[in-house]
Amino acid sequence: MRVVLDTSVIIAALRSATGAANAVLRLVAAEELVPLVTTALFLEYEEVLKRPEQRLAHGLDMEQIDRFIAALASASEPVDLRFQWRPQLQDPGDEMVLEAAVNGRAEALVTHNPRDFAAAAKFGLRVLLPRDLLAEMKR
Repeated sequence: MRVVLDTSVIIAALRSATGAANAVLRLVAAEELVPLVTTALFLEYEEVLKRPEQRLAHGLDMEQIDRFIAALASASEPVDLRFQWRPQLQDPGDEMVLEAAVNGRAEALVTHNPRDFAAAAKFGLRVLLPRDLLAEMKR
């Protein structure tokens, strides 16, 4: 299954080893999910993970973050942006997530903030919470 992971999912996954977001990353590691990323989205993951307040929350040092980022990069499929659909969302920072999903023909966009991606329905894109994705994967 090809999905786009919102930054909120990546952050939550590293903050809690027992949460649904972490289970989603374990599916990526097991090659049951393929995250789709654009360069901009991937750079956002890295930038947010390296923020001081995030490092305090997830407890990883810079070397551990770099190893995580490298592993995520090797598991991800790059998406070329052929079209920009802006503006579609309330938060301009979320546009790159939606664009990755639409251009990459993702099967779902996974986020902890589904209301932020209400416009995804215009593109026939499903927006799922991590727990909903896990439930779907079990079927």
